[in-house]
Amino acid sequence: MNHSSLSRRRFLTGILASATAPAFLRAQSPNNKLNIAVIGCGGRGGSNLGGVGSENIVALCDVNERALDAAAAKHPKARKYTDFRKLYENANDVDAVVVSTCEQTHAFATLPALKLRKHVYCEKPLTHSIWEARVIREATRKAKVATQMGTQIHATSNYRRVVELVQSGAIGPVREAHVWVSRAWGWQGEEASKRNKDIVFVTDRPTSASPIPAHLDWDLWLGPAPERPFHEVYFPGPKWYRWWDFGSGTMSDLGSHWNDLPFWALKLDAPRTIVADGPPPHRELAPASMSATYEYGPRGDMPAVKLTWYQGELKPKIWEERGIPRWDSGALFIGDQGMLLADYGKHVLLPEEKFKEFKRPLPLIPESIGHHQEWIHACKTGAPTTCHFEYSGALTEANHLGNVAYRTGKKIEWDPVKLEAKGVPEAARIIRREYRKGWTLDA
Repeated sequence: MNHSSLSRRRFLTGILASATAPAFLRAQSPNNKLNIAVIGCGGRGGSNLGGVGSENIVALCDVNERALDAAAAKHPKARKYTDFRKLYENANDVDAVVVSTCEQTHAFATLPALKLRKHVYCEKPLTHSIWEARVIREATRKAKVATQMGTQIHATSNYRRVVELVQSGAIGPVREAHVWVSRAWGWQGEEASKRNKDIVFVTDRPTSASPIPAHLDWDLWLGPAPERPFHEVYFPGPKWYRWWDFGSGTMSDLGSHWNDLPFWALKLDAPRTIVADGPPPHRELAPASMSATYEYGPRGDMPAVKLTWYQGELKPKIWEERGIPRWDSGALFIGDQGMLLADYGKHVLLPEEKFKEFKRPLPLIPESIGHHQEWIHACKTGAPTTCHFEYSGALTEANHLGNVAYRTGKKIEWDPVKLEAKGVPEAARIIRREYRKGWTLDA
């Protein structure tokens, strides 16, 4: 795949045809049921299975026998697999695939479906690395199928109203935005760990091994990640997400939900620069607390904007100084004529006295029929989804760039066409990771 052959204009504008093209279906009527394969049946997978359970579940796959058997009890006619590669060898009757594995295998379970022109729903974050996200985006353009990443909050009425307020100019041009979450899982750093003894964290890779549970295929769970002995600090989830080899920490996990709001409202894509701050990076573990600041150029009639992400102990200065309500987690848009503060379920224009007589714009973004139902409807009709892989892939790339800046300790000047951090060669191993022997992602 020659990334340099992509023009900058093509990348920055995006190719959205894959999100709106008529779907290739065996069933022509929206009333007909899809044949769905579900890869990853426990945890989020169980929730996703419930979200699509009204369709025909024809195949189930999980490396955890207990999760697989629990799903099979609800769908006894479905074929059972522990290895999704075997599932794809027998997928002629499959219309669509739901991927809810751990992050390290998202791209590996998603790409074969796209190559077979199956519709795909994948949990967030879409991939484990930036290069993988680009591979998935390009495969989606070719497949022309319905895709959706698991950013369920995107389907809420609250997010839609915030987007409408920002894009209608309620607070004027936005040149600054802040997003913060209080979750503090992962490496604390010595000083932070002393202050936060009640916060769950781990200190390093275990030197000992634990017996592999009889119901778990540990080798398949590892997938393309480097081999290591089994230990309870990795499994069951969500413990794994703290470890760089398996996940990307809070930045890319909760960032998929929280950064989704400014990404949507401010029409963001590839940032120009990224700089991060936090405790010294750990070679194995994602941090509990960190921040990352992105600079984006102008987009249409929107001015350049600076977006800062905070997690754990870190918060925006205006929050620390009590210049806004001190919500536990939030997204703050600072415009020339006011501010807008939001979380998952509510939002407020600030200062409230100034906006006391404000007349809201009429709703323009239609209410969602439900996050999973959007995708099912798109599979059957060719209608667009709101978190298709072109949009969610760009969001995933941006979130991962925060970790690239943090792990290298350097300011990143980003080339979105070449997928290069200019002058930071050590970033390359994070942008595109190496895989364990026997695992390749054939773009």
